[in-house]
Amino acid sequence: MPKKSAKEKLHCKKDLPTIKPAPEIWGGGTMVIAHPEEIDAVMRSVPLGKLITIDELRTWLATKHNANICCPMTAGMFSNIAAAAAQEDVDAGETNITPYWRTLKKNGELNPKYPGGLDGHKELLEQEGHTVVQKRKRMFVSEYTGKLHIF
Repeated sequence: MPKKSAKEKLHCKKDLPTIKPAPEIWGGGTMVIAHPEEIDAVMRSVPLGKLITIDELRTWLATKHNANICCPMTAGMFSNIAAAAAQEDVDAGETNITPYWRTLKKNGELNPKYPGGLDGHKELLEQEGHTVVQKRKRMFVSEYTGKLHIF
């Protein structure tokens, strides 16, 4: 069986979103497991000049679904799938893609799992006017203040 493309994974036919009990380690209560297309839609909505962290994205989705949290593991995996699907679109010559590089990890950190790794993520952010600084092996958007909310 051939390996699924990122676009196929993004548009999967799973019974998502779903609400489940949140593990006590994550605070208990309820947890939404969003559909990959929902993660992609939030990432796609980040306008030029703005940034969002995966934690802000998760908070927005938890609120949307009246849950205490959005699953951090699946949100991270699905954001990487959205980024890979966008790169597949670029490779196919499409220009209207999800601007995945505008979604950062916690504290404004760049995501090494995005297409092109840290250098690719840095290049796309710098093309939009952001300043990226390196701290040891990690990279961060220097103007990140913890308040880059777009919603």
